[in-house]
Amino acid sequence: MELPRGMKDFEGAENANIEHIRYHFKQLSNLYGFSFMDPSPIELLSTLETKSGPGIRDEIYYFKDKGDREVALRFDFTMGLTRYAASQKSMKLPAKLSSFGGVFRYDEPQKGRYRYFHQWDIEVYGKPSIESEAEIIELTSRLFDSLLLKGITIDINHRSLVESYINKIFNSKDPELVADILRAVDKIAKKQKDEILKEFQAKGYETEKMEKILEFSQIKGTISEVEKTFDTKQLESWDDLKQLFDSLENRGVSNVRINFGIVRGLDYYSGTVFEVFDKNSTLGALAGGGRYDTLTKAFGREDIGATGVAGGVERIILTMQEQKIIPEVLQKRVAVMYVNDEMQKVAHSIASLLRLNNIPTDIDLAGRNLKKQMDIANNAKFSIIVGPDELEEGNVVLKDMVNGTEGTIPLETLTDDPKSILNLEKP
Repeated sequence: MELPRGMKDFEGAENANIEHIRYHFKQLSNLYGFSFMDPSPIELLSTLETKSGPGIRDEIYYFKDKGDREVALRFDFTMGLTRYAASQKSMKLPAKLSSFGGVFRYDEPQKGRYRYFHQWDIEVYGKPSIESEAEIIELTSRLFDSLLLKGITIDINHRSLVESYINKIFNSKDPELVADILRAVDKIAKKQKDEILKEFQAKGYETEKMEKILEFSQIKGTISEVEKTFDTKQLESWDDLKQLFDSLENRGVSNVRINFGIVRGLDYYSGTVFEVFDKNSTLGALAGGGRYDTLTKAFGREDIGATGVAGGVERIILTMQEQKIIPEVLQKRVAVMYVNDEMQKVAHSIASLLRLNNIPTDIDLAGRNLKKQMDIANNAKFSIIVGPDELEEGNVVLKDMVNGTEGTIPLETLTDDPKSILNLEKP
């Protein structure tokens, strides 16, 4: 009766938290004009290998179906959405797509990340532009605002900027060398500097040059702060970053900074990259994204670029728990209870009527005594108790479960206008 390693069941409270984030995400993606869709959960393995090559097999679930085709479970939404966008030859550009749902990764399970977990995702397909990137980052910032999270910082960088500095230090444009050094930069947030230097010294890289790269990757701050501490004229795409920050400032997005240590996935990204952090937490990135024009080209579309972002839902929920802002999602329910078996029929009739009026209502189905029925009232705002003495006079007991006050009300009044009587619209 055990689950496979890395899998879990999502219970009521966890599902409610996921739905809370889904609601805010869908509201915002609609506000910003993104078309919500759910790409297929199963792809051809060859599709998922388009950009990452056969090495991706180590990180995903794949198998042969009954038609002997090699297929795989989606490991993110970007691949499916890009496959879809690339296939729509007549799609109006720029196309803005969003998704929310479960994905599968054959990773080592860790805190906030099982092998099946949930992501939200937004993508813009069309002519590459600073404004597309600014809109993606703006929506990302607004989502964390809408979830009431504090201390959120969006760290931004540019891949060609880092690559140009690597080329300069090593006096080489060898793609394998650049990819190797980018891996070193990517490790700096997770490993000690000495460990990285030792590892790359063993690979034949000069320690002095590696130290310069690692020092460079530690540079963070505003545009003006970075320009005061580093000669940015020698860096490619610095002007692109300045334009992006100008656009974000114009949009009222202020929780952004430069971080030369952000490089993200080596196979995907080709331009701007960014990651989202709670600066008071050790959980790691809550979301990440950037420009990945090479993927649309790999799908045969030389005419369109792409930029996007995805966030880990369970990790965001952990952050909300750390900040103690998980919402009380079951507050506005009603519990209907009965004093004895004779009152049960009336109680069920009342419960059905409340549900017909779209009022979330709970009632015991097992015929338990009143004391045990009180268990179902724990998450209720009001409870209605049907007793023989009150019912004989045409009344029921109405109890406010928040402040503990109670009194009798006419049953006829309750059934005529339950929403007004229960006043569920107020918090």
